[in-house]
Amino acid sequence: MPDLFDQSPQKPAEPAHRPLADRLRPRHLSEVIGQEKVLAPEGPLGAMLASGSLSNLILWGPPGVGKTTIARLLAEGTDLAFVQISAIFTGVPDLRKVFEAARLRREQGRGTLLFVDEIHRFNKAQQDGFLPHMEDGTITLVGATTENPSFELNAALLSRAQVIVLERLTLADLERLAQRAEQELGRALPLTADAREALLDMADGDGRALLNLIEQVTAWKLRAPLDREALAARLMRRAAKYDKSGEEHYNLISALHKSVRGSDPDAALYWFTRMLEGGEDPRFLARRLVRMAVEDIGLADPQAQAVCLQGWETYERLGSPEGELALAQAVIYLALAPKSNAGYMAYNAARAEARRTGSEPPPLHIRNAPTRLMKDLGYGRDYAYDHDAEDGFSGQDYFPEGMKRPVFYLPPERGFERELKKRVDYFAKLRARRQGG
Repeated sequence: MPDLFDQSPQKPAEPAHRPLADRLRPRHLSEVIGQEKVLAPEGPLGAMLASGSLSNLILWGPPGVGKTTIARLLAEGTDLAFVQISAIFTGVPDLRKVFEAARLRREQGRGTLLFVDEIHRFNKAQQDGFLPHMEDGTITLVGATTENPSFELNAALLSRAQVIVLERLTLADLERLAQRAEQELGRALPLTADAREALLDMADGDGRALLNLIEQVTAWKLRAPLDREALAARLMRRAAKYDKSGEEHYNLISALHKSVRGSDPDAALYWFTRMLEGGEDPRFLARRLVRMAVEDIGLADPQAQAVCLQGWETYERLGSPEGELALAQAVIYLALAPKSNAGYMAYNAARAEARRTGSEPPPLHIRNAPTRLMKDLGYGRDYAYDHDAEDGFSGQDYFPEGMKRPVFYLPPERGFERELKKRVDYFAKLRARRQGG
């Protein structure tokens, strides 16, 4: 037990370990890696700093791209007090204290840059609470979010702030960061060239994640550089960024749909498996595949819809992961099928015409006449029974009386619709002949 009355000099405490990410935090905006588009002199943030005037900002980007660092350096560059809060841990009473401190600071002649991390986690009322303090200049708000601001932030807040999009770090950016880490550590990473590339891939565009991985690697006592396989055995790859209810969900399903529409089976399979790896419900993907079949292929290949439904049924019978192969095969079939949106366009055009013409009744000759009164009024009179006509086609007009005959379905010369186009043209000529006669 130590002597509480011992007055002898004490050995200075060892400084606490500082994580590599903290030690490498940029001290100037010129040191920030990967965001040259917004920080360059002609970029939005560069132009603001050059003018000495900073507006309210929303920094939108994936994790580990420098949102917090940029906000802090913007405060230093404009001589604003830097105050950082997190929407996860801050309640309304805390916000009141922050606003009051900023008001007192303003009365003393200094502004406040309030950095709000994860700002999208504040509810609507909390977001509205920032507005008066932004408008009277008490604070300059810099919010950070990984979610699409147009989905997660109030329109009133967005109208008072400029959205700055920060991009995920490229492999070249991550390599520069790794070299900077090696300079700080005073030694090279104990990895082969192939393993080094694998390490950068593991970071998945996140600079903070890369520095944490580098710290793990340099802590190992290694006698020889690790190759890719040995590195993979020691480190787990980061989970791919995917939110089943957020923007990434819509981005990836859009990529899958457009790859199918663009007849690229390899790209379609890539996005399909990306979504599966991210934890997407295969049933959602099955529904979307059926939609692609009816929207982008349609009657150019009537079998496409059946392939999707059979793939879906196979998945329901087999479950994961075996059943997902049936869905993958449907993806390949759709990508390679002839494409046509003629049915989709015809449907939309017909709906638009139905809305425009309102309550126009069918012509009398094709109305049903179950009562004598209806027969006396002319219901069903002069109806031509097509099976009794030559070629099984009467050529009568089935649109409302006085309505100019529209054309909705225009099949292209692709796939099975090439045959349907022949039929459309055949009946159009026959109709013109019969009606003319």
